[in-house]
Amino acid sequence: MLNPKIDLQLQLQQQLQQRLAQQLSTIYADINLPISIASLVAELMSTMRLTEQLHTPTPQVNHWSEKDTILITYGDSIVHSDEKPLQTLHHFLQHYCADTINSVHILPFFPYSSDDGFSVIDYASVNEALGDWSDIKQIAQSHHLMSDLVINHCSSRSKWFDNFIRGEGTGHDYFYTATTYANSAYPNASDTITHRDDSIEAVVRPRTSPLFRSTTTASGKQQVWCTFSHDQVDLDFTNPKVLINFVSIIRQYLDNGIKIFRLDAIAFLWRKAGTPCINLPETHEMVRLLRTLIEHARADAVIITETNIPNKENLTYFGNGNEAHCIYNFALPPLLVNTLITGNCLYLKQWMMSMPPAQNGTAYFNFIASHDGIGLRPTEGLLSDQEIDQLVTTMQAFGGQISWRTVTVDNNNSENRQTKEIRKPYELNITLYDALQGTTKGPDKWGHARFICAHTIMLALEGIPGIYIHSLLGTSNDYKKLEHTSHNRSINRHRWQLDALNEQLNDPNSQHARALHDINHLISLRTAQPAFHPNATQFTLQLGEQVFGFWRQSIDRSQSIFCITNIADTQLTLPLANVNLISSDFWYDLITGDTIKDIGQFLTLAPYQTLWLSNR
Repeated sequence: MLNPKIDLQLQLQQQLQQRLAQQLSTIYADINLPISIASLVAELMSTMRLTEQLHTPTPQVNHWSEKDTILITYGDSIVHSDEKPLQTLHHFLQHYCADTINSVHILPFFPYSSDDGFSVIDYASVNEALGDWSDIKQIAQSHHLMSDLVINHCSSRSKWFDNFIRGEGTGHDYFYTATTYANSAYPNASDTITHRDDSIEAVVRPRTSPLFRSTTTASGKQQVWCTFSHDQVDLDFTNPKVLINFVSIIRQYLDNGIKIFRLDAIAFLWRKAGTPCINLPETHEMVRLLRTLIEHARADAVIITETNIPNKENLTYFGNGNEAHCIYNFALPPLLVNTLITGNCLYLKQWMMSMPPAQNGTAYFNFIASHDGIGLRPTEGLLSDQEIDQLVTTMQAFGGQISWRTVTVDNNNSENRQTKEIRKPYELNITLYDALQGTTKGPDKWGHARFICAHTIMLALEGIPGIYIHSLLGTSNDYKKLEHTSHNRSINRHRWQLDALNEQLNDPNSQHARALHDINHLISLRTAQPAFHPNATQFTLQLGEQVFGFWRQSIDRSQSIFCITNIADTQLTLPLANVNLISSDFWYDLITGDTIKDIGQFLTLAPYQTLWLSNR
């Protein structure tokens, strides 16, 4: 007689095999695979060790709560001569954030050749300059650990690309070329198409560099696809060996304590001739496949998609609750900065009202600063060209840089259809502290208040908050690093010497100590409020263009919090009757502790002051 547990495990494995087979058949429907779908399923399950131990994920379960705040940092954002940077980071978290930060996103900590880690040389190793896998495991023991899966491309200095050039060994057939692209137009052709002038005008890219890198290989000159830079060569997932290798990498990360996977630049993963080569159906199915594999290996694992694209497109990565657990709320940073420098929350409110609530099992990942700049593509359809131009001009006045992308447009002034390339602003490169030093009128005395105001709004919104380390520390623009690297993003990637940082944090009047104290205080308040659960109800209030307000209610409906912010540089008065507080409840401001004695009274809000009015 069979053991019931073994019988159930076999049944679950068969169900998983069927599901994986369906997903793989969808992804590779137009590809002549060198192996059968059944063999590929077996290979993936074996690589992920799902034949040994299989977890059954529960649908629509939230693997997060109001207790969760994620710190975004490089492994060497803080360095000390006496220890490895990853150890320094761990000590910093334990000393300064023990009661507030429970999760950490360590940006790529692998050997790399450029882009501060996002051009990975070796996915299986920790950069020796940072530490080793034991340091990663140590952080994972005390924090929920988030890691990048840089899945779209790798370094041109990797062993894989060396083997591509040599024409033999692992990686020799891992890369996407112009030939691959041409062949994708005729996937079932018996003869390989080597010369075809397929138009690439439709291809969407975030950079101005040429799309193809000419590379001399053992089999002749190849044009290698490079979405981002010529040191970041795109991988070819039409080859199932690439998928198998990345599943092996995922398994290694799981074994080293990584719980949260950030799928970097995932929107560009699949390419097909005659399409924009972004957000293709195969890409979405690949996200579903990776989720299936990951959550059956660890039931509480979380996938976050990094898709810096227009808001409507970004939302599609939730799928039907079967793709990303979380998506980056990319529209939030530019809209919130625009709100605070203009003193008008119209566009922020319109966006908030258009955002669907995340269903259970999914959540927004909120952030207002990161290692990258403030992306402008998510504002397409949300801000007018004039608003974007004003935002760009103001950030330049505050010392920021602008990164551009090339767009091909029709020249409508010609009788014969012609196209031309134009540059459009892609990203604002500036620290958040300096971005909020003033308004469109120029710098003023409210910079710190405006900066904390941004975090007070973000921490109260529906979703999981992520705080960049240079926001937590109130870091200003690093012009020396910008000059040294000539890369715009370096302006917001300062590397602190621990002794210098401690000196600043020990001075309560420094901007760095004030930023750390004030943000930590807000996080400590947030973590005690059920109404701030990432999936708690949210409703936008209509309080005019200078007062931004929204209501949160806990999942069990026991707590309500009204979040009300003066986003102007002048004092404002607001009738509490406009907020519609329930008269039978006791109300007080969580931030100041002040009580509301009469719901018919008027509120006086200082410039950039936020109230968190709670009934408990």
